[in-house]
Amino acid sequence: MIPLFYDLHIHSCLSPCGDDAMTPADLVGMAAVKGLDVIALTDHNTCRNCPAAMYHGANYGVTVIPGMELTTVEEVHVICLFPTLEDALAFDALVYERLMPVPNREEIFGKQQIMDKEDKVTGTVENLLINATSISFDDAFSLAESYHGIAYPAHVDKASTSLISNLGFIPPGSTFSCAEFHNFSNLHRIRKDHPYLEKCNVICCSDAHYLEDIHEPDYQIYARSKNVNDILDALQRRRK
Repeated sequence: MIPLFYDLHIHSCLSPCGDDAMTPADLVGMAAVKGLDVIALTDHNTCRNCPAAMYHGANYGVTVIPGMELTTVEEVHVICLFPTLEDALAFDALVYERLMPVPNREEIFGKQQIMDKEDKVTGTVENLLINATSISFDDAFSLAESYHGIAYPAHVDKASTSLISNLGFIPPGSTFSCAEFHNFSNLHRIRKDHPYLEKCNVICCSDAHYLEDIHEPDYQIYARSKNVNDILDALQRRRK
């Protein structure tokens, strides 16, 4: 097993709340400058900037995992990560069909820019990506798995759009084995109140919408290699 510095929750300029400077090339470049080994691009309800980000990851020597931050019907955010770009884009198509069909208004919510490997805008997404989908929290995990991916609740310690803030509890029968925190200072309190998390892997990610917010190399996961499949396996491995 090798230690890997990570940040597995980063938004690009495709998320309407993401800064225009969060282009695929620049965010991957910043991760490389900061010394991260692996990142995940997790825009709201879409994976369409993952092709460009993965291209730059290969050039910079940073493993880029294709993913998204899914918004469930309960407005709980769930991180979904995939072993291949093909799986991620197939999941993207399904999610977009189940996204609330409200057109984006750039002057209010921000741009939703799709970019190519040269950081040129090739298009925009019509419907507002930060809306809820019709996918339930309970169904999100098996749905991601059907596309060979994994899923786990995002920023469980945040006061909004998190599993605990929106539902108030961890549903009986939950199967996720990883949970993301925004701030590890909340770890012991949240675990005490929700014992299910005691056997989950816990990770701390930035939820970066600006380049400067991408994590420094402060947090590590241990995996067999920098290969995406090995990293996903490490995240899924339950604590004993």
